Amino acid sequence: MRKYGKKTIALLLGIAILGSMLFTTGCGAEESDNHAAEATQNDKIQIGFSMDSFIIERWQRDRDLFVSKAQELGAEVNIQNANGDVKEQISQIEYFIEKKMDVIVIVAIDADALCDVLAKAKRENIKIIAYDRLIRNADVDLYISFDNEKVGSLMADYLLRAVGNNGTIIRINGSPTDNNVKMVSTGFENVLRGTNVKIDKEVYADGWLAETGFTATNEYLSTGKVPMGIMCGNDGIAAQAIKALSESRLAGKVFVVGQDADLDACQRIVEGTQSMTVYKPFENLAQKAAEEAVAMAKGEALETEDMIFDGTYYVPYEKLEPIAVTKENMDEVIIGKFHQKEEVYLNVQD
Repeated sequence: MRKYGKKTIALLLGIAILGSMLFTTGCGAEESDNHAAEATQNDKIQIGFSMDSFIIERWQRDRDLFVSKAQELGAEVNIQNANGDVKEQISQIEYFIEKKMDVIVIVAIDADALCDVLAKAKRENIKIIAYDRLIRNADVDLYISFDNEKVGSLMADYLLRAVGNNGTIIRINGSPTDNNVKMVSTGFENVLRGTNVKIDKEVYADGWLAETGFTATNEYLSTGKVPMGIMCGNDGIAAQAIKALSESRLAGKVFVVGQDADLDACQRIVEGTQSMTVYKPFENLAQKAAEEAVAMAKGEALETEDMIFDGTYYVPYEKLEPIAVTKENMDEVIIGKFHQKEEVYLNVQD
């Protein structure tokens, strides 16, 4: 066995202790860095977004635009799809509460079904944004949407000019649980009040079921009558109404209006089977909602000019402008801004 003197032993012990300290310090620094990274991640604004469903074309665009803008502003977004199920949407909101989200954004399936769960969220100091659809009796922190009464008035204005003061129309409204449908109806009826326009049939599409457009139109045509115009709750319903008209060789002979400016609706307009749609610049809505959500999470005050009554409370209302789209202004309003020309004019010969 090799022997060491006292000085050598002391020197070796010193090196061992120093190495141990360096090793410990190195691990501590790495652990500290990991904690710092985790803290930075946790410090990000957390936004929960519960959507009705993605059946309607526009909701996928809204989702992507909202997430992109929120991430650009340094927030994280948890998207949940309720697939049209109110109980599932309530469960998603409860999950967001449990996860202590800073803000919850909701496209409500049923305007009257969420007040209890949202009261729970507010007790946890979570901010609530009603996105596109008002949530009733819930005292949300912000309702951001388009001027839905104007959507209805734009539809009625077009039909009144098209069918005349004594025309006959049918109405195929959207879901009766969607508060926007009530607002659209108010705007629509305000324009027609005092005219002799006859609404010969009116139905609602439960859950925004597009096929209601086909069924309602087909049933009306089966009576031997032909309406001069059809007001549809959205472009998906309009597509089905036009399908029924087409089977009776009436497509293009009846004025049909919808909303959302879906690609296939814009195609039908330039082809001549749909008369008009209402374009709601979703990119403005989604990006503005993301900006407001991040500002809320930071504790910044809202600056809105309008308020809306939700049945119990007056809540801040960020109101955006809708635009009527016809064949005449398609290029100006839609082309290059929402859809591309080659897509819209796909089936139209030069």
